[in-house]
Amino acid sequence: MALESAREHHDREGLVELHRPDRRERGDLPATTHDVEAMGAATDVERKRNGRLLEGRPQHVPRTIADVCLEGVEECAAVPEREGARRGAARLSWLAGIGTAVLGACQGVVAMLTFLGEVILACGRLVIGQARFRWVDLALFVQESGVQALGIVSLISFLIGLILAFMGAVQLRQFGAQIFVADLVGLGMTREMGAVMTGIIMAGRTGAAFAAQLGTMQVNEEIDALQTMGIPAMEFLVLPRMLALMLMMPLLCAYANLMGMLAGLLIGTGLLNLSMIEYINETRRAVHLFDFGLGLGKSVIFGALVALAGCLRGMQCGRSASAVGAAATSAVVSGIVWIIAADGLFAVLTNRLGF
Repeated sequence: MALESAREHHDREGLVELHRPDRRERGDLPATTHDVEAMGAATDVERKRNGRLLEGRPQHVPRTIADVCLEGVEECAAVPEREGARRGAARLSWLAGIGTAVLGACQGVVAMLTFLGEVILACGRLVIGQARFRWVDLALFVQESGVQALGIVSLISFLIGLILAFMGAVQLRQFGAQIFVADLVGLGMTREMGAVMTGIIMAGRTGAAFAAQLGTMQVNEEIDALQTMGIPAMEFLVLPRMLALMLMMPLLCAYANLMGMLAGLLIGTGLLNLSMIEYINETRRAVHLFDFGLGLGKSVIFGALVALAGCLRGMQCGRSASAVGAAATSAVVSGIVWIIAADGLFAVLTNRLGF
């Protein structure tokens, strides 16, 4: 009977009045669980509004966020969809796809050349002493690109030296020419593998870090803030990173050469029964100063390429988290491709010049 009377009262007045002895002390709040049950029964009453069934509620009971969202969804569902509002993704023909890819490649080349030109201008301002960047940033990037990379460079270079020495020993042993393993490892590490492997390691480690750092700054609009304050981003952000890699790459390359030749010495003395003196003398006879210089020169170029790839992809990053990940991935791929292409160009030039 109480429930029916509550329903009738709600239909007449649109609200429920609950009179309890202690209601004056608690205000509009329900006094006991019986009040709560009565209020819940009252809110189950349905009334028609605009042709739809909505749940009624007492006026003194606040509306929840779920109720507001539900009413909004019902109003949106009542509006008919405009004809032709949904359009499927237009599929391009194969010719249009080729044209779009070519245009995208051309735009990428133009952006890369523009970025390279701005970097060259920044380097020119550095030469005349007008570049604006903090030397403490350069010291920080030198530490990140140099000292903190010694562990991975040591491991990879040592393993590369072991692989070269072992593969050479298997083949040269058939002809009794085990001593030439020293030539193979020494020349291979100093002229090619030391610089190339160090560049690839730095592309995967430091180049991706540069792209992620600049991409995050792009998302947070920090680069826009620097430009608003009149601070050139090329000098303040790109230049110290590129200088740090160009300074550290020759040192890491020389260290990688040493670790590779040490691994070759281990294979020569342990597997081929060569004495340490024989192996060292053969290495000194085969490897010349020009070979060291060629590898160190390559490492400087590779360091610049890795820094340019990381900074370019970071500056081109979009304004989302997924864009930062894509920029880091693209920086690694671009850096490795540029390193291999530059090394092939060096190989052709040295062959033509007789070196």
